[in-house]
Amino acid sequence: MRPLVILRPEPGAGASLERAETLGLVPVWMPLFGVRPLAWTAPDPASFDAVLATSANAMRHGGAGLTQFQHLPLHAVGEATAEAACEAGFTHVSAGSGDVDALLGSLSPRLRLFHPCGRDRRELSAARQVILSVPVYAAEALPMPEGFAAIADAVIAVHSPRAGSRLAELAGAAGIDRSRVQIAAISEAAAAEAGVGWGTVKWATEPNDSALLELAARLCKKP
Repeated sequence: MRPLVILRPEPGAGASLERAETLGLVPVWMPLFGVRPLAWTAPDPASFDAVLATSANAMRHGGAGLTQFQHLPLHAVGEATAEAACEAGFTHVSAGSGDVDALLGSLSPRLRLFHPCGRDRRELSAARQVILSVPVYAAEALPMPEGFAAIADAVIAVHSPRAGSRLAELAGAAGIDRSRVQIAAISEAAAAEAGVGWGTVKWATEPNDSALLELAARLCKKP
């Protein structure tokens, strides 16, 4: 059975590692980013109809400024982000099962959305809604993990497009033979950012950790 490499940072990594072990896998943690909160100034909550949450890290690291928005409905991308929003004190939370484009497509175009987010993010320029994105955390790239060459003959869980891009960068720098590596991505966008040349590239049926690790388990156990 192939080992599974988990790239995501804490605190999400712990849940992924535990879930992988429950599935009978052999997980190896090689974080590519470290997450830290940013100083930010909250806009006037009265200017918004709802909160858009695309990252659990925004909910975990947004700090006291988020409390001003807890009375608003919150629309989350994925169950993990919705759970983080509930833990952060939001009470009117709904979760979309698709990506952010699918979620926005299901919402009224008249909504004014407050979007606490990461410093490095995809711009939502095609959205019909008025969206104010405010960075509340940063995911800083870490040096190449120790033992990175061991990703050869492993399955790699790619939890975000940025992780896919960083993985491709490091694999090139380390001279990794991509054809020996299997990629399990959380979304098609994350898979695309990992680039080409990998032995296998597949993405989860839903953009959440459970679906991703179920996919990874199939790849790890495949002869």
